[in-house]
Amino acid sequence: MILSAGKYWGMRRMADAHGRFKMTAVDQRPPIKNPIKAKRGTAEAPWEDVAGFKEMLIEELQGESSAMLLDPHFAYPRGVTKLLASRGLIVTLEDSIFRETPAGRLSSEIDDWSVEKIKRIGGDAVKVLAWYRPDADAAVCRAQQDFTQRIGDACRKYDIPFVFELLVYPLPSDAEQTRDYVEMKSKHPQFVLESVQTFADPKFGVDLFKLESPLAAADVPGVGAPGWESAQTWFDAIGTAAGRPWVMLSAGAGMDEFRRILTHAYRAGASGYLAGRAIWSKAFTHFPDWDAIRSGLRGEAVEYMRSLNVLTDKEATPWNGHAVYGDGGARIEPADASFRHVYPGFGD
Repeated sequence: MILSAGKYWGMRRMADAHGRFKMTAVDQRPPIKNPIKAKRGTAEAPWEDVAGFKEMLIEELQGESSAMLLDPHFAYPRGVTKLLASRGLIVTLEDSIFRETPAGRLSSEIDDWSVEKIKRIGGDAVKVLAWYRPDADAAVCRAQQDFTQRIGDACRKYDIPFVFELLVYPLPSDAEQTRDYVEMKSKHPQFVLESVQTFADPKFGVDLFKLESPLAAADVPGVGAPGWESAQTWFDAIGTAAGRPWVMLSAGAGMDEFRRILTHAYRAGASGYLAGRAIWSKAFTHFPDWDAIRSGLRGEAVEYMRSLNVLTDKEATPWNGHAVYGDGGARIEPADASFRHVYPGFGD
């Protein structure tokens, strides 16, 4: 695999100097808005509360991050000027309000936002989440695939990395019913694997997968614990299926749970993490006590990130050393053939 110049640069911007991803997500909307609504007793979460919390996350957690994932409505307008220029900027494009149908969930872009717009505001990468069940209605699966391919095509056009997130969700026939952004405890690891296999097709244009654990977080023992080999087979399988750099998401897992998940992911070749709630959810429980929130972020959250980063430095695979790039590592393919005239050998 040879990367275009823009995608190569964006991948570098998201990673640390050694090619590992230590990325913090502050793009969550329902997981932040819903607790604020409950505490405030309002029909909608006040914009100032949501944006203010996200601004604080940027200020307090960027020191341990290689990149940060922001949403266009709250985190970007309130916090982008606080984001260090040395940190990668990822912007989310999917609307948090999905359409629930009897046949499955359908995703869409945020109104009035596009890959082009994210590129114009300085984004280093575009992130999109798609809810996906391989066993959902064929028309729903096809619609989700078309949605993803449309984003992938636009990312190629505007030469920006496509960070793609997959989440399994409950169908109406499942006992576990929720519209919340939480891990499905009864998910089948085969569904996670089949989803990755589907979207690894080059036609979707995914540059970096953001993947959930194939097993429920509470069921992941951690490498070296009793029964870890059985769990590892599933992580190995999704790593092989991805066929390109990938990172783990936390999906609301607890701190200890997510760390155990990462030990398996790194053994399977993951290049880092892109996580949010595992890092900052404990501090957020203090809302609306802003001083207590900041203290929690500066204390336990930062210390937790430092421990994750030590593990990442030790065990994660640098993205540009992924097997998909061959023995020489990631290389640049000039977007315009004229580069070769100006710089002979460019990309070789």
